[in-house]
Amino acid sequence: MDKFIAMGEQMAEDRKPVFALLTSPETSSSILYGLYDLLFSVGAIFPELTVGKPGEGLLDVRIVAADPKPFRCIGNIMIEPHQAIDDLPDPDVVIVCDMFTPIDVPMTGRYLAETDWLRRVHARGTLCCGVCSGSIVLAEAGLLDGREAAAHWAYEALFRRYYPSVKLRHHMTVCRSAEDENIITAAAVTAWQDLALYLIAHYCGASHASTAAKVFLLSNHDEGQLPYAAMVRQVSPNDAIIADCQEWIAENYESPNPVMEMIERSRLNPRTFARRFRTATGYSPIEYVQALRVEEAKQMLEATGQPIDEIALEVGYDDPASFRRLFKRKAGMTAAAYRRKFQPSSFTGIGL
Repeated sequence: MDKFIAMGEQMAEDRKPVFALLTSPETSSSILYGLYDLLFSVGAIFPELTVGKPGEGLLDVRIVAADPKPFRCIGNIMIEPHQAIDDLPDPDVVIVCDMFTPIDVPMTGRYLAETDWLRRVHARGTLCCGVCSGSIVLAEAGLLDGREAAAHWAYEALFRRYYPSVKLRHHMTVCRSAEDENIITAAAVTAWQDLALYLIAHYCGASHASTAAKVFLLSNHDEGQLPYAAMVRQVSPNDAIIADCQEWIAENYESPNPVMEMIERSRLNPRTFARRFRTATGYSPIEYVQALRVEEAKQMLEATGQPIDEIALEVGYDDPASFRRLFKRKAGMTAAAYRRKFQPSSFTGIGL
């Protein structure tokens, strides 16, 4: 990290690093303009707020798209790119903003110009970053093959099915394991904040990242993405037997031996059932049951003051200690911490 900060400080003395924010009509304005506001303000706004004199921006931030003509993105918000991607051959950093796709629809063939450009600039040494579903664009470009990556938790099954060579780390907020190969990815939606602060420290110095966090009241998602993730429960459209078992377990998750009951219900042998269940859902049968029980427990923790041991019994665990261990592993925090974080009172009391 010290090496990168020193390199960033030297670069700031020579010229402004060029940050390209890659966008499309499928981009959400909150990520694009949040990134733009934060990065554009580095070095400029903090002096104005503290001593009354504006400073100088340290980054050259540009909104880019395949077509430079103005267009409207999600929410009917106008975007006016600064330039076309083909007119920017060597940015220092590209951040692929989110580009929405349904959780079961890959991006195959949708961003040919963008993915071709990403491959070219990456080959020239550009640091390529993805935020939320922007990581899928990097995967579509082949830049995540064989590498670890973060993305929105809802796309875990999509990665597993359509981009199997990507090692998705769904618990991470920012994945930097491929940074030496000029790839960094960030998780769901507001993870752009964690990514931006890291890049500011990298290119401008840690003190500028600190002041940017103060100006915008930003803090790291140190707990990772797991506490925010929800179980994606799509019923299999291609396997009626497994779909029937999914519908059954949704109402009988507290059953003492749910996997065996699903096997008997399916009339398949255990090995065939396990194989077809994983193919249809992306989970092994016991993983599916565990995820479903934890999801139900989350809802009880959010909506009630029921003791945690009682919740454990209601979702199917006779041993509360076993439930607590499972919950922490699946949710990234203890059940008590989850309740404190997500009960409605924790939001209605904000700012008091």
